[in-house]
Amino acid sequence: MFIKIKKNCGIYMEHNGLEKQHLVPVTSNFLINLDQVAEISFYTIKEKKKRYDLEGHEFDVQPHTRVIHLQMSYTYAMTKESINGTKGRLIERSYYKLYFMPEEMGQYAELRQKIEDRVLNL
Repeated sequence: MFIKIKKNCGIYMEHNGLEKQHLVPVTSNFLINLDQVAEISFYTIKEKKKRYDLEGHEFDVQPHTRVIHLQMSYTYAMTKESINGTKGRLIERSYYKLYFMPEEMGQYAELRQKIEDRVLNL
């Protein structure tokens, strides 16, 4: 099953292809295949956090912002052969964090419900 993230709907995204602490607004529609997601977590930001846009301008992520963190399976991982100059192997899985600002709770609730519908609770 795919989930569709719609452009220009107030969702911001972070992923490990970006520099640390950078968020980008979703400016085009894209799909995420839930069959390739290994872990999903839902949480709420409790205090104001500083983040940056692509131009390096600082902005605040407000408290009560909801986040859906999608950790992809190992099929979508990068391998690093050197870690801080030391030989070794580090497998870094891809992830996507979707930030739903407090005024966008309808989008968050809809997406979370679609994901929850695919969960078997024991």
